Amino acid sequence: MRLPVALCLGLAALAAAGQAPLQRRVLREVLEQFHGRSSVHALFKEQAVEGVVEREDPSGTFVQLRVTLVQTACGKRTPRRQNCRVLENRRKPVCLACYKFDHGDVPKVLDKYQNCGASHHLAVKEIKQRDEAECRAVEDAGKAVDALYLPGMYAFSKGLPA
Repeated sequence: MRLPVALCLGLAALAAAGQAPLQRRVLREVLEQFHGRSSVHALFKEQAVEGVVEREDPSGTFVQLRVTLVQTACGKRTPRRQNCRVLENRRKPVCLACYKFDHGDVPKVLDKYQNCGASHHLAVKEIKQRDEAECRAVEDAGKAVDALYLPGMYAFSKGLPA
């Protein structure tokens, strides 16, 4: 039984290695925020990253991903986190994360949305609709600023003297 778990974790590590830098950053931030909850006492690791979307537009880069987490035998404050054994048949929350980054050398977060819950909760229609609306709003972050400052917009803002 340990072999399939080790294989899954190995595949997750390979998938993480193949992720773009912004996707890895989103994954790190999702785990940090999840572990920052007072109700979370155990350490969780990513089990699977699915539904990855990364789109660029003039206002920045939008990253969306769905992450399935798995509970480990370690506490969240354990110093040596890499040796934590995954617990079978425990909580497996699913997190939806939507982030918008600017185009800087060190991309800054323009807007973000995260929702983590039990996997069966994400199937609830109202939550899915809210998640979709929130992610659309995150993706649109920065676009309104670009629309306000079009090149040449003020070229003819003053009329010639009469």
